[in-house]
Amino acid sequence: MRALAFHLPQFHPVPENDQWWGPGFTEWTNVAAARPVFRGHYQPHLPADLGFYDLRLPEVRAAQAALAAAHGIHGFLYYHYWFGGRRILERPVNDILASGEPEFPFALCWANENWTRRWDGKDSEVLLPEQYGEEDDRHHLEWLATAFADPRYIRVNGKPLFAVYRAMRLPDPRRTTDIWRERAHQLGVGELYLCRVEAHADERGDPGPLGFDAAIEFQPDWVALGEPERQSRWWSYARTFGLVDRLYQRHRIFEYRRLVPRMLRKPAVAYKRFPCVTPGWDNTPRKPADSWIIRGSSPRQYRRWLRVVLERFAPFGPGEDLVFINAWNEWAEGAHLEPDRKFGRAYLEATRRAIEQAGG
Repeated sequence: MRALAFHLPQFHPVPENDQWWGPGFTEWTNVAAARPVFRGHYQPHLPADLGFYDLRLPEVRAAQAALAAAHGIHGFLYYHYWFGGRRILERPVNDILASGEPEFPFALCWANENWTRRWDGKDSEVLLPEQYGEEDDRHHLEWLATAFADPRYIRVNGKPLFAVYRAMRLPDPRRTTDIWRERAHQLGVGELYLCRVEAHADERGDPGPLGFDAAIEFQPDWVALGEPERQSRWWSYARTFGLVDRLYQRHRIFEYRRLVPRMLRKPAVAYKRFPCVTPGWDNTPRKPADSWIIRGSSPRQYRRWLRVVLERFAPFGPGEDLVFINAWNEWAEGAHLEPDRKFGRAYLEATRRAIEQAGG
């Protein structure tokens, strides 16, 4: 099994963020400002081993790769931002391609959503819209071909892996994937291995008719999560002190210990879908109101979830052995394997142990 972790590159300043949110804005801005919204709520999540890093530094990228490799992570799936030929947050991947360092596998996932004020909870305010078109599809693949040519780029049975976060946002997904495949052959890239990410309710179902080879499960799976928790010892405490109504008005709160068995009970699908797990979720740093919080995550429960997923998953074919983790460093969404001041390296150690226990 090859465990791949989603990787967010928004840990360095860029001109767009300086303009929209003020000089020096990065993911750390909201992370450090987060505060608990109820008694016992774990916020803020503050980094430990790697500190408040800047991804423009090669030493940081090398340290991330070394830490991941030492704990069983095969590679990173970097979010890739492309707006009609304009790339944002491109510096880390550009430097990785130009320098040849670190010697660590990677692939790209096109985060093809409008650039909005989601970093401060205002999703409806569009700052940079996505632009689609057949000519842009060709230009996009031409740039991607430079990344695919890198010997570290992750392949599935010899084919470069490329994921699309919102396939249904494409005006004609099948036309786009056909153009990509045709242009890849013209450029000498050869066959592609294309995946659509099942992060939203409209991104479910067989990806084959859309021109994709497989799907990637995304966790937390909000469709399968059900209603927020209402019956637990914690909620009994909250009711006693009159907190429940206010919390439910402002937040959707779930418990990790219920999330894991619920996800393990999900029915199998009839198409190729790579599994995914997450160490947690809490996006209150980005959305102080109307946030989604999965409370009570522990390294032990996460390790069990990952181990069972690894034991159950049978690769679909040569190289089709991928298992995804969301995420390596989604600090503002409470989904990170990177060490923090509360748990240290416990989630990384849990990852390594789960892979070892599953025979990986």
